[in-house]
Amino acid sequence: MLRNAILVIALLVAAAGAIGLLTGHAEATPVAVWGSVVAVAVLFERWRYRKPPATGGNWQPTGEQFIDPESGAAMEVLYDPGTGERRYVAKAGKP
Repeated sequence: MLRNAILVIALLVAAAGAIGLLTGHAEATPVAVWGSVVAVAVLFERWRYRKPPATGGNWQPTGEQFIDPESGAAMEVLYDPGTGERRYVAKAGKP
């Protein structure tokens, strides 16, 4: 949510700077540049730090289930004893 808000604000700042440049205001250059830099940084952060989907492993159900508050989907918790990693996957039906 915060990431989306920062992205929207950065894009608005970049657009305001671009409009300033197009109307002949050279002092709008830093506004356009910094708005663009922040927007690119937010998009890069989303792409760069996304966890790759784990293929393989010894995933075992823990018996834990819950309803995801954002999507409302029934979720199940899986555990890989080799790495200690936990994974949350959507269940086919409701608990």
